[in-house]
Parts: sequence; C-alpha cells; structure tokens
Amino acid sequence: MAKDTAVNPPASRTANSPKRPLAPEVREPDESIADVSESEAVPPTDAPTDPLTRWNQQTHAAIARLTAGISPASLLQAYSDWWMHLALSPGKQAALALEAQQSVFQFAGYLPGAMLHGGEYEHCIEPAEQDDRFKDGAWQTWPFNAMHQSFLLTQQWWHNATSDVPGMNHHHEDVVNFMTRQWLDVFSPANSLFTNPVVLKRTAEYGGRNLLEGAVHFQEDAARMARRQPPVGAEHFTPGETVAVTPGKVVYRNQLMELIQYAPATDKVQAEPLLIVPAWIMKYYILDLSPENSLVRYLVEQGHSVFMVSWKNPGSDERDMGLEDYRKLGIMEALDAVNAIVPGHKIHGVGYCLGGTLLSIATAIMVRNGDDRLASLTLFASLTDFTEPGELELFIDESQVHFLEDAMREQGYLEDWQMKGTFQLLQSNDLIWSKMVQEYLLGERMPTIDLMAWSTDGTRMPYRMHAQYLRRLYLDNALALGRYRADGQPVLLDDITLPSFLVATRKDHIAPWRSVYRNQLHLGGDTTFVLTSGGHNAGVVSEPGHRHRVYQIADKPADAPYVIAERWRDEVEEREGSWWPEWHQWLLEHSSGQSDLPRMGNDKKGYAPLEDAPGHYVLER
Repeated sequence: MAKDTAVNPPASRTANSPKRPLAPEVREPDESIADVSESEAVPPTDAPTDPLTRWNQQTHAAIARLTAGISPASLLQAYSDWWMHLALSPGKQAALALEAQQSVFQFAGYLPGAMLHGGEYEHCIEPAEQDDRFKDGAWQTWPFNAMHQSFLLTQQWWHNATSDVPGMNHHHEDVVNFMTRQWLDVFSPANSLFTNPVVLKRTAEYGGRNLLEGAVHFQEDAARMARRQPPVGAEHFTPGETVAVTPGKVVYRNQLMELIQYAPATDKVQAEPLLIVPAWIMKYYILDLSPENSLVRYLVEQGHSVFMVSWKNPGSDERDMGLEDYRKLGIMEALDAVNAIVPGHKIHGVGYCLGGTLLSIATAIMVRNGDDRLASLTLFASLTDFTEPGELELFIDESQVHFLEDAMREQGYLEDWQMKGTFQLLQSNDLIWSKMVQEYLLGERMPTIDLMAWSTDGTRMPYRMHAQYLRRLYLDNALALGRYRADGQPVLLDDITLPSFLVATRKDHIAPWRSVYRNQLHLGGDTTFVLTSGGHNAGVVSEPGHRHRVYQIADKPADAPYVIAERWRDEVEEREGSWWPEWHQWLLEHSSGQSDLPRMGNDKKGYAPLEDAPGHYVLER
C-alpha cells in the first residue's frame, strides 16, 4: 500500500560560503520611491477633519480589538482569490476529486487491518516530521488509529486543495493554506476529550479529577487574561530579582531608552566595548535571563565591557516616534554615551532581531558620513532583506497594514497582546493546542521557565515606527533595494565593510535562516555565518553546557563568491555545543587587546550612574 507523508508548509571555518556582486538596483536607488523620506512614509496621526474618514478609522479600530489586529478584508480577499481561481480550473477540480476518491478507498482498505492489528498495520499516511500530536502509543490502538489517520488524510487533501491553484496570487495562497490549517486543527482528534486516548486514560485513572483541575486552570487563565496579567508562574521571574540580575548601572536615559553599563568581572577587559541593541518588541533581558544562561554575564566573565540598550515601553506620548527617532535617540545617543565612558576605542555593535535591522541602517549611515566608531557588526536573527520574511508575511499586505494603521492611529500604539496573538498563531500546535490539552484536559500545569516568562513580558509598538517598519521594510523591501532613505540620502548596506558575525537559527519562523543568510549578499565586508539549532529565542540563548545544541560556522572573505544556503548547510561541518565561545573568539580576533577597567559612567561628561540595573524602563507595563 502506498504511504504518504503529511505536508506542513512552510568542520573548519573555511570560506565555503558566500558573496556575489550586488545587483545594479542596490547601488542605484529608484528615485521615484527613494524620494519619499521616512518621516513622510506614514500618514500623520492627527485626527482627520473629514468625519467619514474618521468613521472608517474608528470602525477599523473597533474591529481590530476583536480580531487581534487581523484584517477581515485581507482574509476575504485571499479566500475570494482562491475560490474564483479554483472555480475556473476544472483540471484542478478533477485532480482533487480523484484524490478524494483515492483517499476514501485507501482509508476503507486500511480500516480492517487497523481494527485487527492496531499499530502493527501500515498507516495510510504519516504525520509531518514536526507534528508530534499522535506520537503516543495509544494513538495506534483502535479506534484512535482510524481517527487520526482520517484527520491526517483530510488535512492533506485540504492542503492540496489550497495549493497550486492556477492563477492564484502567491501571498493569498499562503494565507488560505495557513488559515485553513488553523481551522482544521480545531477539529483535530488530539484536541478533544472524547477522541484523545491519552486524555481518556487519564480521566479514567483519576476519576475525572484532571478535568476539574483543568477547569480551575482555565478559569485562572481567563481571569488573568481579562486583567492583562502575565500567566501563572511568570511572577517568579521578575527583572532585578531572579532574571536580569547581572550587576550594572543605568548611565543614561532619554525618552526612548535607558543605557545599562555592566560591571566588569575580570581584572582587565578588552579595549573595545560591546553595545548591544535588542529588539524593542520585547524586553532586553532575553540576553540577561537567569545567571546560568545569561549572555551578558558570559561576556563580562570573558573580559568584555558590555553596554545594553533597554527600550522604553511606549505609550500614546510616543505615537509619532518613527524609525529615525529610534535610530537617533536609541543607537546614536547610546554610541555617544559609550564613547564618553570608554574614550579612544572603537565599539563592537551587536543587534538582535529588529535591533539588528536598525543597527544595520545606523551602521550604513555612519559609514556614509565617515563615522568610523564601530569596530565590527554582529547580528543575531536579524533581517536586512525582506524578500522572504517567513510566516509573518502571512499577516502583511496592503489591506492588513492599512487596517493596522487605523487601529494603531486610534490609540497611538499596537498592544503587546495583539503581537503575541500573531506569534501564537504561527506556532498554534505548540503554543495553543498543546497547552490546552496539557493544562485543561490532562490537568497538568506546564512548568514556567525563565524564557517562557520573558516571552509574556511584551511591549507596545508606537504607531509611526511600526507602520514605517511594516510598509518600508516588509512591503517595499526598501532597505535591501537601496530605496530606504535617512537624512535625505539612500541607505546602502554594501557600504558596510566592517567584519560581520551573523547568527541564524534553524527553526526561526520570524527571521528564517535562509533570509538571515542573505545578509551576506548586502554587506560589503568579511562575514562569519553561524547556523545554530533552536528557534528565534532559544537558538540565541544557547549557553555552554546546554544539552543537544549543535551549530555550523564558516568564514567568508568579502571577495568570495556567493554559495546558495542549502549548499552551505550541506557542506559546512556540524559541531556540538554552544556557538557563544566561537563568537567570543571572533571578538578577540577583532579587538586590539586588553586595557584597564573602565569607570562606571562619566560624571564630567553628563553620564553619571542613575540607578542600578536593570533600571526603570524594563519594569514598565
């Protein structure tokens, strides 16, 4: 019997990797687009004088509060596109009808053997590699084997029905495929009390006590959600008490950020300090979690001077702050402070996620202006080319961005829970359904760890900045195409000839590793690329001694030819352990040696220590 597999879309450090000359359009920006400055790229937030326009915006904002910011019009466009093109494709319809018929016959032939032989009988279809909902042995017993096989066959048919429809817009195809998968998951036998054998066995063993405990868990979670409180267990991970405890001082504060200088832990330090720019979508202490997995603590213990930007949790007062404000008030003022505290030395710039994107922009502008204060550039899971931005692209099109702009314009920012809802949808099996089964049906609270607690400590996104980010970087891909402007001039990434250290993670759904790899196409200097196990966060928080961690690493001179990502992955040796020591060694290779310990702040230059780390902004809700 033919057997299918369920489809679920989307050695030495030698220079096996990468670089080809940049395409002409990267060097010569399209003036028709580049003439739009970032300050003009998004409409003003002032209330419109036209009452009908105001009515539209208020309606969109009200709907957004019910849909977690997802545009119904965008979904309707996608499904209409699918339906119309499918209706006009009789060949596709015939293929789907034939597949449905074959699946029915295949399943009918499977049932007798499944009833008599259970798991020993060959399946009709196997789950996708990352789908572990049916891995328990109880799913191989009758009738649960038939239930999960029927579901997988149905899921496979709908995947094919929403894929490769002739003439359909590619983005709409991805949206329909993704949303259909979400609806099907609602009816998965793994998510129901009456069709999940693991839950039924637990219920019988505990006399239903697991369901009572699950009901208590549900009520508690619902109450916390209604009050916008963090989930159970997160209260044990408070910045400054159990996480973000590396000693340091806040040495500068402005409207948008605090700058933390960490106390040295060695008798001497490397002369060039590190300035870390994290993403502002979450709190900075992802890089300073518990002492045993804190990247900041690791760096200071290796003899580095470390400075960290801690972003403010913005409110209505920051609604008109854009990307240029984040660059100037965040990165540039932080660089000024570091230069005043550690004078006479260049700085290693380090960016994480959105922070890395903004740091790349700032670095290109600095190079253009003859500002040579940076010694190197390190990017953790950061994109500069949004050609393939991963599954987040599902929620980004003109209709969706316009809808979000109206929602944000009404209150001046995007709520953190709206962003969390998007990320949870992208990993619904892990973050929604498995939690529901574990905590509400099995009655077991999933243990909260520091990384999980951190992920619930979100921040808001100012209207103008987020709208600019979505439009100019995601929709227009302006940065990679040389069409992004700052101070009236195009920002050209290949002006950056600094040595660069790029880190990507294999399971990243926010910054896919192949897209991070593409940064090498745009940066003009020598690069070192690391591909590590884990996801967007867990792959970066990969301390030495962490079990089951592997990575690949290779250097690439600036003049080396570009090698496609798949070939790089296949040819570069895989190593066990953490990539942190590799980065530390790379920093040493690009530093000038040791120096005396720097002072904490600089009173004379206006950078007197204000308070102990982690500071005030990280505690804002």
